[in-house]
Amino acid sequence: MIAKKASVSHTVMNELILPNDTNMLNNLMGGRMLHWMDIAAAISAQKHCNCLAVTASVDSVSFKHAVKLGDVISIEAQVTRAFNTSVEVRLVVSAQNIPSGTTIKSNEAFYTFVAIDANNKPQQVPELIPETEEEIALYAGAMQRRQLRLILSGKMKIHDATELKDFFYGAGSH
Repeated sequence: MIAKKASVSHTVMNELILPNDTNMLNNLMGGRMLHWMDIAAAISAQKHCNCLAVTASVDSVSFKHAVKLGDVISIEAQVTRAFNTSVEVRLVVSAQNIPSGTTIKSNEAFYTFVAIDANNKPQQVPELIPETEEEIALYAGAMQRRQLRLILSGKMKIHDATELKDFFYGAGSH
């Protein structure tokens, strides 16, 4: 399986916030935002995996700034690391008010996707090649984020999380 550059999975999705997307305060509904983020992340994961990929987990999503009726959101998604059958995808959401010319960062999150074959079984994914400084930093931190996810889901014991121990206590302290 041929390794792929992180940039291959880069995806940008834009949406205009219309009345049907908002709550009674004319702010974008959180559920609608999560729905769009999931679609953008799925596209990014599938670009890297060359197959269907399904959502396995969503890290905490904080809504930093309200997105208003009439704003345009841009959801940028890119695979940050590939594991055996899964990939981590980083999402950054920006909201632009075109008349005022302002743009704010609204959200950021990491989603995990599992690549599946024609029988809905997990399948191997290509390795990821990070190139830019940001891609390299995100790649390096992905193992710690993965271990934290596995601990929180009950799939890993804390004492087995060597990457997290190294982060908190320094390498070789376990």
